[in-house]
Amino acid sequence: MPYPPPPRTPSGPRRRTLLASAAGAALLVGCSSGSDDSDSEESTGGSPSVTERARTRAARDSRGIVERYDAVLAAHPTLAERLAPLRAEAVRHVEAFGGTGAAGATASPSTSASASGTAAPSPAVTAPANEKDALAELATAERALADARAKSLLDLPGELARLLASVAAAGAAHAYLLTEAAK
Repeated sequence: MPYPPPPRTPSGPRRRTLLASAAGAALLVGCSSGSDDSDSEESTGGSPSVTERARTRAARDSRGIVERYDAVLAAHPTLAERLAPLRAEAVRHVEAFGGTGAAGATASPSTSASASGTAAPSPAVTAPANEKDALAELATAERALADARAKSLLDLPGELARLLASVAAAGAAHAYLLTEAAK
């Protein structure tokens, strides 16, 4: 009985190999910046670049979250131990985007909000009287900001996009922790 003919093996690379190579090349091109961010800022002739505007907006948004933490800590000093690490991270996010950190970023979590040196929240920011509601409101603010940052990633160049993605992920983790604490 004769054996069936061997299956025909195409010569050259397979389609999967080509697709994987093309995808890998696209990722490498997307991860490397074609020009330095400072070069693009200088070429705009005095007007702020997309990168600079995004950094300023991100620092301002992070500062807003710090103010929310400050308002909750002022209204509920018993939450200081739980919220101090999250607030300190938010202060580091402000600084990472080139903003100035708020006072009391390294305050002891066991002290009250006023004794820890946290900045006074702006008059527009208030906290609910109930601790669970205050935590839920903080979680909602963190989640909304993380979502907004994740959506804006597509318009930004390499390094800033990576930083914003990292901060958005941290904000999503804060939202989860705050949601769990509010339960």
